[in-house]
Amino acid sequence: MTPTLPPTADALSPLSDINPDANLRPIHHIAQKLGLSAEDLIPYGHHMAKVDIRALRPGGPQGKLILVSSITPTPLGEGKTVTTIGLSQGINRLGYRGVACIRQPSLGPVFGVKGGAAGGGAAQVLPMEKLNLHLTGDIHAISAAHNLAAAALDARLYHEQRLGPAFSQQTGMPLLNIDVQQILWPRVVDHNDRALRHIQVGVGGGTHGVERPDHVEITAASELMAILALSESLHDMRQRIGRIILAHSTAGHPITADDLGVSGAMAALMKETIHPTLMQTSEQTPVLIHAGPFANIAHGNSSVLADRLGLQLAEYVVTEAGFGSDMGMEKFFNIKYRQSGIAPSCVVLVATLRSLKANSGVFDIKPGQPLPADILNTNIPLLSQGCANLKWHIQHAKSYGLPVVVAVNRFPDDSAEELAFLSDYALSCGAVACEISEAFAKGGLGTTALAQQVINACAHASELVLPYPDSASLEQKIAVLAQSYGARDITFTPQARQQLAAITAAGFAHLPLCMAKTPLSISADASLKNVPRDFVLPITACAVSAGAGFVRIYAGNIMTMPGLGTQPAYYHIDIDDEGRIHGLS
Repeated sequence: MTPTLPPTADALSPLSDINPDANLRPIHHIAQKLGLSAEDLIPYGHHMAKVDIRALRPGGPQGKLILVSSITPTPLGEGKTVTTIGLSQGINRLGYRGVACIRQPSLGPVFGVKGGAAGGGAAQVLPMEKLNLHLTGDIHAISAAHNLAAAALDARLYHEQRLGPAFSQQTGMPLLNIDVQQILWPRVVDHNDRALRHIQVGVGGGTHGVERPDHVEITAASELMAILALSESLHDMRQRIGRIILAHSTAGHPITADDLGVSGAMAALMKETIHPTLMQTSEQTPVLIHAGPFANIAHGNSSVLADRLGLQLAEYVVTEAGFGSDMGMEKFFNIKYRQSGIAPSCVVLVATLRSLKANSGVFDIKPGQPLPADILNTNIPLLSQGCANLKWHIQHAKSYGLPVVVAVNRFPDDSAEELAFLSDYALSCGAVACEISEAFAKGGLGTTALAQQVINACAHASELVLPYPDSASLEQKIAVLAQSYGARDITFTPQARQQLAAITAAGFAHLPLCMAKTPLSISADASLKNVPRDFVLPITACAVSAGAGFVRIYAGNIMTMPGLGTQPAYYHIDIDDEGRIHGLS
């Protein structure tokens, strides 16, 4: 059935009706709140600016980092970004200097089911349409750099096959002898497009290139995105790009971006991406936006540089990790912390009544479809059943040695009885506090109690505990994560076993894991809700991201190119004659 479209853009509420332009302040005013000067900024219009990383100065006091995660979400998300933004606003209302650090949204979800990632209501990043559409062009620069390497790889393959040994004589460059079956670098695009999951390139051969099967991934899955998020400097980013393994030779040797001679040009395309972007919330709280790796197929956190900048400039930095604690939070500790040494002082777990009821397993939640009415009705037994998921996430977060605060993202139809039950339950499971967040409706005023509890938790003495040492084998690291999920066993495809052996032989076994799995279950099976038990974790493939510095482990059927549903968000987006964007959420 074709969805009903609005007849004209005039029928929709303009964005400015929700967030009047009067709320916005010139970006240099926001920068001044942080002690940044005009020389520290690279302006992008009136309300956005990149912050030159030369503003990072060694030494001096450091703020405290607050890591926001969640229970297992529904396909629609449960307000983690709203809570992150609202919490930073609440911290500022208490008289402290607070900053939020979030990822740049991908156009895939923006035009797909989930929509934008600016927060919402009274707790969002402004201008929202700037954040959700292009921002300062970082994702496009990453796409261009990534696709340059893909084009260079196919060009080198074509010319070496065309000229044979004469290639070296004519160019002075060595033969790379690229194995067509071992090309590891697909092209990328920042959209959901299932038709590109399996493609054929060089069709027709001859001057069209070497014909071979390939695929396209979404830009958020690119190793370049992870490299940007983990780099400490422009030099570090350049070196990491050079280490990317693009393919293997017919003799089995890795072929890197440096070997191909394309890494310098890739870094040049990404030069400006190294600087985080400064924006503001609906209450003029500073927000740093930088990088956008997904948490299901990548490590799911904003950049190390944004965190460092925020910690230098503010007393409290609120950063968001993608999806549930088994996804972005786990990868923050095992990847981002291991590389940067930046440790949070507290974990905030976002929960909602509806997501806990959804995790009871009674309902079949489908992306793009409204929630069942029964989820919205008061039902303590159903909520109690789903709360086992909350208990798992609290204990999982606590296993890293940090205090946990539960933030209940309140919806208008939530019952007081259920909210009280949830608060008592969270405290009984080991959370140091549980507070309601009304960030969407009230902004910082709706999160001051939560902010105070988080500040109190940050004062607790804690020591971060990692689940496995670097020296453990890749199989041992996989076993540790599988055990934390509750798996009774692990299976490996023959391909995965071969890949693990090759990665180990190449000297990469010391790297941490980046587990790619569904975010909709603690297991690798999206249909297993609540706290799955007695399941098998299927490892289907493994690959090394030598530049980013982790090993990707694929559990189950994971796609690195999402698809569009029957009623994507783009149906509701339009522009009027004044240039105002409508329907973007």
